Order: sequence, then structure tokens, then C-alpha cells
Amino acid sequence: MKKLKNIFLPFLLTIFLAFSVSTIFASSNPPNPPGNGHGTGNDEEPGGGAPIGSGIMLLLSLGAAYGGKKVYNLKKKETSIN
Repeated sequence: MKKLKNIFLPFLLTIFLAFSVSTIFASSNPPNPPGNGHGTGNDEEPGGGAPIGSGIMLLLSLGAAYGGKKVYNLKKKETSIN
């Protein structure tokens, strides 16, 4: 049971950090509206204004879960060898 606590606490802290960082970035002001046109001028930036906040949060969560599983399997493998 103690080994589970050793793995669970860093995993929980990683998830908490990911959620707190995402809320900080999500609370920023919206971008200014486009200048004078609907894509007809050369003054617009490429890429448009697509929101990417929820996608980044999803990728961070999945990456943290994948990393936690890899660490868990590595520690489990080291324990079984010794």
C-alpha cells in the first residue's frame, strides 16, 4: 500500500498543476476583433482565431496519465526483479 502512495501523490500533484496552469491561461482577455475586412486584406495574421484551450488541457491530462502509467510500470518492473 505504501508503494501506491509513493506513485499516487506525484500523479495527483501533476494533475493539480495541469489544471491550475490551464485556468490561469484561460482567464486571459479575448483577442481584439479583426481590423477592416473579412480576409480580403493583407494585414490579417495567418491562422485565424481558433480556440485551442480545451485541446491543450486534454493533451496535458492524457500526457500526465501516460507518464504516470510508465513510471508505475517501471517501478513495478524494478521491484519484481529485485
